[in-house]
Amino acid sequence: MMLVADSGSTKTNWCLLNDKREKFFFDTEGYNPYFVNTDYIVQSLREQLPDHIVRYISEYLPDIHGPFAASQVYFYGAGCFDDKVGIISEAIRILFPGAVVHVGLDLLASARAVLGNQPGFVAILGTGANSCLYDGSAIVANIDSLGYLLGDEGSGFYLGRQLLSDYIRGAMPSDVQEEFIGRYHYTREAIMDRVYTEKLPNRFCAGFTPFLLESRSGADYGRNLVRNAFRDFFERIVSRYELADGTTFNCVGSIGYAFREILEEVAGLYGMPTGVILKAPIASLAEYHARQCRQ
Repeated sequence: MMLVADSGSTKTNWCLLNDKREKFFFDTEGYNPYFVNTDYIVQSLREQLPDHIVRYISEYLPDIHGPFAASQVYFYGAGCFDDKVGIISEAIRILFPGAVVHVGLDLLASARAVLGNQPGFVAILGTGANSCLYDGSAIVANIDSLGYLLGDEGSGFYLGRQLLSDYIRGAMPSDVQEEFIGRYHYTREAIMDRVYTEKLPNRFCAGFTPFLLESRSGADYGRNLVRNAFRDFFERIVSRYELADGTTFNCVGSIGYAFREILEEVAGLYGMPTGVILKAPIASLAEYHARQCRQ
């Protein structure tokens, strides 16, 4: 049996593949090792592993503390750089001591899900942002997104931060601001306190992006905000890659998928035809590993 996981800062998508290559999907919260430690991950997974998954694997996992007879666990996640891999791998080994653990960047997961063994360009636009050139097996170029404090242009955090900034500064159209207040009931002081004194401000800011999709009065305002954020992403990151003519723009992530029409528009402005845009890579990623096993 095999477990495959793709983790962002907000949510982790999992797939359990049994020996018949049947796939069982489930979700937990996200585990970015820059924001959470090994103990937190272990406790969270013990609480969030779905009951039906526990029942299914009960012959391998007598209780959540026992060994899981998975031959391999592939965990791909935001923030899983070399100096942080141990935080994830130790948590996985505590929960699944019978497995061989592989930990890699969510960027590699996205490339494998979208491109398989073919070279190309891929971006992540979710709570955070990232991008790379992929040679069909490994990442060969990556312009650092710098995380939410210094970069993450085009991400859910970036959109939410701009939205909150406009609200606090009174830069929203009055009807949009009225709708925003009616929906969220946040004062300036409450927002500032939540952003600067509590954990995971990136998730908090990204949590306001549905307003840009659903606002009745702010459709034009929202589209312009998203368009400008995507332009920042292309101008500051994508345009700095040495891309061959005809390289397509491929993307995974909730933000890229939700605003894909605007994303395609902006990509076209920078001369990149759109390739594959996925909300989440987990199904394609699981299939990639199933193919690798068959080979």
